[in-house]
Amino acid sequence: MTSNKRIGLYFGTFNPIHIGHLIIANHMVEFSDLDEVWMVVTPHNPHKKKKTLLDDVHRLSMVRIAVEAYPKLNASNVEFGLPQPNYTVNTLTYLEEKFPDYLFCLIMGQDNLKSFEKWKNYEVILERYAIYVYPRISEGTVASRFNEHPKITTINAPIMELSSTFIRNSIKAGKNIRPMLPFEVWKYLDEMNFYK
Repeated sequence: MTSNKRIGLYFGTFNPIHIGHLIIANHMVEFSDLDEVWMVVTPHNPHKKKKTLLDDVHRLSMVRIAVEAYPKLNASNVEFGLPQPNYTVNTLTYLEEKFPDYLFCLIMGQDNLKSFEKWKNYEVILERYAIYVYPRISEGTVASRFNEHPKITTINAPIMELSSTFIRNSIKAGKNIRPMLPFEVWKYLDEMNFYK
């Protein structure tokens, strides 16, 4: 019997997706026991007014374009069909039911691990799913019980100090940020006149 495919779930608004996201996702799949990484595009929360957030469909399109050349990376719109506001624990449960042959794992930055205890049903997540953490420069400390936890693996990925906010603000200011985006994503943004 073949062992179950291990899928790492990398959640984000990807507004827009940039090379930092790709470097992390690719590093996670190449330097861990994950078989694939799914970039899960978080839909617009209808209860939050966020003018800078592009439509779900455009953010998904850009992720699809960005991962096209990476066979182990996938774009996922799984959360688009789930009731809002949605919680990670619900997405994990839904995916597990939909793909019983896959083993789903959670990918998060170290900054998220620091606030992990505030997540809805975080104990359930920790009990049932492996968590892969990549380093981030951020304030605060990780709770000591997470440091040697058997379900938490830290992957020594490059530290990416690149943010979508910085990219959006730079585009608005008329700066050339082409090296920060996969070329096809940059072209898409430019043609659509996004963030200007």
